[in-house]
Amino acid sequence: MNNHKITGVYSAATTPLNADGSPDLGIFTEHCQRLIEEGCHGVALLGTTGEANSFSSAERRVILEAALKAGIPSDKLLPGTGVVAIPETVELTKHALSLGVTKVVMLPPFYYKGVSDEGLFAAYAQILEKIGDTRLQVILYHIPQVSGVPLSIPLISRLVEEFPQTVVGIKESAGDFNNMRAIVAACPGFSVLCGADPLLLPLLKAGGAGCITATSNLVANSLRTVYDHVHDETRSAEVENAQARINAFRTLSNSYVQIPTIKAMVGLKTGNAGWRRTRPPLVPLNDREYAELAEGYAKLP
Repeated sequence: MNNHKITGVYSAATTPLNADGSPDLGIFTEHCQRLIEEGCHGVALLGTTGEANSFSSAERRVILEAALKAGIPSDKLLPGTGVVAIPETVELTKHALSLGVTKVVMLPPFYYKGVSDEGLFAAYAQILEKIGDTRLQVILYHIPQVSGVPLSIPLISRLVEEFPQTVVGIKESAGDFNNMRAIVAACPGFSVLCGADPLLLPLLKAGGAGCITATSNLVANSLRTVYDHVHDETRSAEVENAQARINAFRTLSNSYVQIPTIKAMVGLKTGNAGWRRTRPPLVPLNDREYAELAEGYAKLP
């Protein structure tokens, strides 16, 4: 793992809201600090779990600035900056760089479906050339079940070859372990980070670099145990038990619509019911679902 430019356990942080639907910056920054205290190497804010595409560019900038003002080190933040329009992706990425945040997670332009690898390469190339900053490190974001735009291995390889110091990793959230292993094999030294918590242990054993996951909002300490001790045979039982706990939390979070469920679980963990709030088109769990979730949560290891 030492050859990877980005390694570790990163939380796909969820974003708390005030009653009026605006980001609750105080609770958010407390959450970021807690994630790092519990073992995360960093916080991947403003991703899918963070409802990023329900926030304006101005709101995204404010959320990132709040994390920094609260004392979260810039090198521990991985904001999502990829949106539909290339100029806006450039703008959000330049804003992060202006604050000293050099690592970003970048979706491809995702409105048009069925686009070619050539078109996607042109989009990423144009973005990186317009930014023109050698400090930048980009983690590609592969989540075709949501974006509708897959990133093929030939495309990934071409981007790495053309921008070797900039395109340094991928968040692979399709949940396809065979695809993860194929990327590891095709791009030596490229950081493959899983988006599905149950795949952290097998991915690390296959040469992956870590994870960016939703369940790390809840069990960062267990994910860190797996990451730190995966290759220590004397602690294999501890690692297996940690992975089993991770899987139990992930299974419960998948019982209902995942993002509202993760938020409700964070609320159960912290005792703050305000975490249940979501932005439309997502809606909070109803009272029956929440009661069932609370019952299941109380039984988790």
